[in-house]
Amino acid sequence: MAEPIKNRRPEATAPTPQNTPASNAPISSHAQQPGVASIKEEDLDRAAAASIFAQNPRLVQMIQGRLGSLVGRSSGYIESLPAPAEFQEEVLQLEKKYFAKFTPLYEKRAQIVNGKAEPTDKEVQAGEEDDEEKDDDESKADKPEKSSETLEVSGIPEFWLSAMKNQVSLAEMITERDEGALRSLTDIRMQYLDKPGFRLIFEFAENEFFTNKTIVKTYFYQNESGYGGDFIYDHAEGDKINWKEGQDLTVRIESKKQRNKNTKQTRIVKKTVPTESFFNFFSPPKPPTDEDEDDDAASDIEERLELDYQLGEDIKEKLIPRAIDWFTGEALAFEEIDELDDEGFVDEDDDEDDDDLSEDRDDDEEESEDDDDGAKPKQEAQECKQS
Repeated sequence: MAEPIKNRRPEATAPTPQNTPASNAPISSHAQQPGVASIKEEDLDRAAAASIFAQNPRLVQMIQGRLGSLVGRSSGYIESLPAPAEFQEEVLQLEKKYFAKFTPLYEKRAQIVNGKAEPTDKEVQAGEEDDEEKDDDESKADKPEKSSETLEVSGIPEFWLSAMKNQVSLAEMITERDEGALRSLTDIRMQYLDKPGFRLIFEFAENEFFTNKTIVKTYFYQNESGYGGDFIYDHAEGDKINWKEGQDLTVRIESKKQRNKNTKQTRIVKKTVPTESFFNFFSPPKPPTDEDEDDDAASDIEERLELDYQLGEDIKEKLIPRAIDWFTGEALAFEEIDELDDEGFVDEDDDEDDDDLSEDRDDDEEESEDDDDGAKPKQEAQECKQS
């Protein structure tokens, strides 16, 4: 049996949760308490910070390198969103970026339209060359000759009214009474909101209808995104129009004759009733509330909200960016219009339907004639039709 080793130190027992010391042991038995008091944050002034940085140039380099690596980095907000919402947010930021690039062109357009600036010779030449490229296939004999007489015209009169009347969804809202006020429309601008949404700004010259210099309509979205990350339209708000006396285009005067049963005297009673007008665009419908229990009424409100929003989108996405093409009518070539146009043309599908109906009518007429004559039974007429 092996004898125990003399003078051997007992084996140290590993610390356990039961025998672990409450406080850590010092590194060496010669450890002392620090002689410098701890620096408090509120006592560290600029002079002290400058002294520390002067004594530690490597510390300064490390901080500068760290800050330099953060330049141009995203705050992480977009990345924290779900993928679909992140996509929509990035698309919105791109729209704002490129809208800012086009804004100077819109401002230059407004100056030319309102006669505050004239296009340079270089710009006119570039426009003429562009027109020549489009008209290469056309005969020069068909082009009207330019008149030597020039009229002194400032800007482009009725530019926005003409552009709006060529845009189908807006043209349906403009009445003859509205045209007098819209002739004073000098510009239509758009601005993005800080949060998802946009405002449309209509600028007017002095006119006989209202005193507003600008009339603004703002479209708001809900704070929460919908399924797929899409922004959800909530409602719109429009400025109040300060109509001059007797010039409110959104109402009309109705005269009604009344007779007193006792005295038999008659009188004319006048009252104002709402009427169709483009300027109703600035009094948008409000979203349905809990009180709107009627399904038909709520559905009607939802339909009007959708139409109102679509009109705003048409102005934002179509009219403002391509106002010149709408003024000249060239933009109509890119619109999908299913209805009969001014020259009487319709889509081919509609022609086929009409042809089918005409054939049916002809067949019916043939059958009726056969019945009157009594020469052939209906069955024979049907067999002739199939052959």
